[in-house]
This record gives sequence, structure tokens and C-alpha cells, in this order.
Amino acid sequence: MKSSEDETLSIGAVAERFGLATHVLRHWEAMGLLTPVRDAAGRRRYRTADLTRVAVILRAKEAGLSLDTIRSVATTAEPAVRRNILRQEAAALRSRIAAAQASLELIACALDCDHEDFTQCSHFRQMVADRIGTGAAVHVPV
Repeated sequence: MKSSEDETLSIGAVAERFGLATHVLRHWEAMGLLTPVRDAAGRRRYRTADLTRVAVILRAKEAGLSLDTIRSVATTAEPAVRRNILRQEAAALRSRIAAAQASLELIACALDCDHEDFTQCSHFRQMVADRIGTGAAVHVPV
């Protein structure tokens, strides 16, 4: 009797389970992110550990990590190196979050403005001046 640990899935079944194209799984394998076993006919067979790895890769991609970064984190044997990579990624993410927050503030300012043309709003003009870094009044052409 086979245990659930012995069961394997085809590349098509794994792709369907995760909503991926099969070429994505092949690409990840070529990059060294996945190592499915091969059956007697040479077909890829994915085990439970492979499914876990696919889920981890997807979650890391959702977090904004590149495939190269995911591979670096997954393949390094040195915890200090892994932590350094993750620290760098965290710093880059904080920077992207700050930029997105600034963009949201600018859009919110424009949406909340009582002026018919928000570029004429003194608050908007101050935000532009702050971005330029001059502190001087800004003329925004219409």
C-alpha cells in the first residue's frame, strides 16, 4: 500500500493546482528552484516537498522577490548570507512602500481639493515645491 508521501503528481496536475502554465514550472526547474523526480519514461513527477517549494516560490514572488533572489535565499547554506539578502530586500520594499505612500498622498490631495483645477491648489503646489526641494513658489502651467 502506498502512503500519501509516495504519491506524485504530473507537471500538468501541479500547474493546474497552482494556476500556472507548465512552462513556468519547467523554467523554475531550469533555474534550480525545483527538482522533481523523473519516472521511468523521463516524465517529471512532483512530490509533496515539491508542492511545498512551489507554494514558497509563489509566496515569495507575491512578496516582491525576484526569482534570482528566491534562488539565492533557497540555495545558500549560510544563515548570515540568507539574512543579509532578506535585509536588502526588506530595505528595497520599505523604499517602494514609501514611494507608493507619497503617490497615494498626492492623489488623495488632488481628490480632496476644492479647486476646480487641483494644480492651482496651494497645498498641491507646496507638495510639488517640496518634491523639487526649492522651497520656492511653484508655477504649474495649465
